[in-house]
Amino acid sequence: MARRFYPAVLERGEGHVFGVWFPDFPGVVTGARSQEDAMAKAGEALAEGAEELAFEGKALPEPTALDEIELPKGCDFVAFFAVGVEPMDQSERVNVYLPKSLIARVDRRAAEFGMSRSSFFGWAVTTALSLRSEVADALPYLRKGEK
Repeated sequence: MARRFYPAVLERGEGHVFGVWFPDFPGVVTGARSQEDAMAKAGEALAEGAEELAFEGKALPEPTALDEIELPKGCDFVAFFAVGVEPMDQSERVNVYLPKSLIARVDRRAAEFGMSRSSFFGWAVTTALSLRSEVADALPYLRKGEK
């Protein structure tokens, strides 16, 4: 699927900061002390919001037209701008054999986060793959009980 572009709202906040939010992604916000920095951080915030939807098994929403965006009361509007995001890969079913006690622990933790088992496994694997190399390099030694 091709890169999709979503409207972002740049507004002034209290204390000489700028905030960015996305009408199509409630709760996805970022900010910085300059409008340039806030706009630069918007791409990462949107990518995280799109990733969260994918982990929940939800599709990306259709982008809202700029003339349909309703600014909340008290918004110190600066500008609209567009931010692009790559849709997540299609999911593929895999079979994994794990101890029942581990699956039960996964299900409990997933429920605490409001996630499905599949979403939790996707999040956990993504997190493990993003570990810094020093941590990842130490894992074989930790498993063997060496220090």
